[in-house]
Amino acid sequence: MLRSVLAVLFALALAACGGAELADETAGWSAQRLYGEAKDAMAAKEFGKAVKYFEKLEARFPYGRYAQQAQLEVGYALWKDQERASAIAAVDRFIKLYPNHTNVDYAWYPKGLINFNELTGVLSWLTTPDMSDRDPKATREAFLAFKEVVTRFPDSRYAPDAHARMRYLVNALAANEIHVAKYYIKRGAYLAAANRCQYVIQHYPQAPALEEAMYVLVVAYDRLGMNDLRDSADRVMQKNFPDSAFRKPGGKRKDIPVWRIWDPDW
Repeated sequence: MLRSVLAVLFALALAACGGAELADETAGWSAQRLYGEAKDAMAAKEFGKAVKYFEKLEARFPYGRYAQQAQLEVGYALWKDQERASAIAAVDRFIKLYPNHTNVDYAWYPKGLINFNELTGVLSWLTTPDMSDRDPKATREAFLAFKEVVTRFPDSRYAPDAHARMRYLVNALAANEIHVAKYYIKRGAYLAAANRCQYVIQHYPQAPALEEAMYVLVVAYDRLGMNDLRDSADRVMQKNFPDSAFRKPGGKRKDIPVWRIWDPDW
């Protein structure tokens, strides 16, 4: 009796699976139609549906221009569907498979955007507007992706925006180094703080954050008791930033909400 019941249940399960397959509205669709429906879903901002269509297209028609285009565009659709890790994996896969593709700039540019906007989700209100205290790994990856667009595809429609974001990211990278240097100052690691500031001066000489780097360097040398180096750095700062707010009583501080108790106050 038990065997009969199990056999019936197994048959019903198979029938259900078969019914699900028959219910697939995309069964029999051509590659062109799958791609067209995916593009329509993206235009309607139904990104989850677009991802499903792109994945079905690649699975059923793994060769040809529609499959390549699906691989290219699925990364952007995944990102808009809040699937950041999968989106990065998708664009990286396309770049690896088709490094010389005519439209590979469309893979590099979303990769930059995904990393650039990494913290703009539900927890973004916990951070300051700038990116100095955010994960520098994502910032560097965003910068390198945008740099790839600008250097390899200067005539790309994405190049102007990529270039503008690069300028912002350069200062964010410099500000992150200073953020760490100020933490080292607070912890008494003055030599490490000085090294961070020197790195900013050498690698980001055009960044607006250079002014603060010079100021923190002066502070680090002063607390190390290296008076000659302190005075030399101070002279450089006076010459380049004669009206610096950092040199005034009270200095200059980043505007941080009072409830952010974890931010260093040095």
